[in-house]
Amino acid sequence: MCVSIVLLEVPISHLILPYPLLAALDYFDEETKEKFIPHVIEPSLGVDRLILALICSAYAEDEINGEKRNYLSFHPSIAPVKVAVLPLVKNKEPLVKAARGLFDKLQRRWNVVWDQTGAIGRRYRRNDEIGVPYCVTVDFETIEDDGAVTIRDRDSTEQVRIPMDEVIPYLSKQIDGY
Repeated sequence: MCVSIVLLEVPISHLILPYPLLAALDYFDEETKEKFIPHVIEPSLGVDRLILALICSAYAEDEINGEKRNYLSFHPSIAPVKVAVLPLVKNKEPLVKAARGLFDKLQRRWNVVWDQTGAIGRRYRRNDEIGVPYCVTVDFETIEDDGAVTIRDRDSTEQVRIPMDEVIPYLSKQIDGY
């Protein structure tokens, strides 16, 4: 009787199994009617694998107004970046100044990104792709009329207008839960 030896890599050492033991691991796929033996057995677990699992589970795709989008749907409490501050245009000093002031306030509490390049829709998509749960847009109405900003939710793409002095309490409730 001939016994095949299979070499499996495991962290730090090697494990040698006789073929009959490995044959017990065979798998039969009902759809393809094929029998096979898994050839990768990975028993290790580490932070990198947990992060990969988190990213894989957060990946989402949907269609909005006939346009397909993909994004990372992290829960706001674990998203690496919590808020993006987006001035509507980058060449109007009062607008940029108001947005920069809000950015500085938010940055004291959460990881926040500043994005002023490109059309506002592209900036929303760019921040959706990296998993930012909320985008705060400072527009002309903010500096001329009501002092309110637009907050956009990543998952639903819904937008609400909120006075600038209520932004931190609103985001705190959404991100931290209180």
